[in-house]
Amino acid sequence: MTVQEAAAEGKRTLKSSCLNAQITTPDLDASLLLAEAMQLSREELIIHREEPLAPDAHKKFMKLLERRMAGECVAYILGKKEFMGMEFFVNNSVLVPRPDTEILVDTILQRWRNSADAEKKPKRVLDLCTGSGAIAISLKHEMPDLEVWATDISVGALETARANASRHQLTESIRFCQSHLFETLPSGLTFHAIASNPPYIPSDEIARLPPEVQMEPRLALDGGKDGLEIIREIIKRAPGYLEPGGILLLEAAPEQMKNISAELEKNCFINIKIYNDLSQMERAIEGTML
Repeated sequence: MTVQEAAAEGKRTLKSSCLNAQITTPDLDASLLLAEAMQLSREELIIHREEPLAPDAHKKFMKLLERRMAGECVAYILGKKEFMGMEFFVNNSVLVPRPDTEILVDTILQRWRNSADAEKKPKRVLDLCTGSGAIAISLKHEMPDLEVWATDISVGALETARANASRHQLTESIRFCQSHLFETLPSGLTFHAIASNPPYIPSDEIARLPPEVQMEPRLALDGGKDGLEIIREIIKRAPGYLEPGGILLLEAAPEQMKNISAELEKNCFINIKIYNDLSQMERAIEGTML
């Protein structure tokens, strides 16, 4: 069997299991898994497509396909995921970073890079519910002068985030804290921006999510009865940790934006803005502290 034939076999296998595993990209998934089995890049697969596939690589490929058919996402199988052009370690202690979350990073970068006071005192930013550390690390990588803090309640998530910081030579540059939101932050510490991709899935909806999403940590998914339990707490407590004129930036579901906007207004936030994701769905909301 050639590499090209193995790739075609993998695609057919994943397509046949689409209904059960809800696999929406069988061609891409098969290519990524075959590349992993052969320890090649996807581009190198093309170069070697006419060559015979080694038996050991074929055996590994079949095992990887079995994991994908069982509902495990490709990112967990590979142990990595790209975000903001950088590669991050991922595992079942953290959510898989998704392109839509890049809105949070881009919004902060655009605001401060274009700001009239960009050359003044360095900014301080907090990434709540940091998970893999993708938001915090991307911000620090793009703007080295930022003072970046990151919290998560999960010990496993923080271990992964610290590993990612080390991977990108930022171990000493980001302050990680195990904390339920703000609880263990130093007294009196305030930020120019707080960004968060918090749990926002209503509890009853988790069982209806695709199998691969259900394998992600429930702690990072479950937002309570209406999905807004953690978000309400963040909005209520954030004013005590924001500088005047500081911003709170949250990721959530499109249908939640109206209620989140009302919560922001109730807690003295102004200049409320909503940002669309790559599918032009409302995905992030921002409020400015008075």
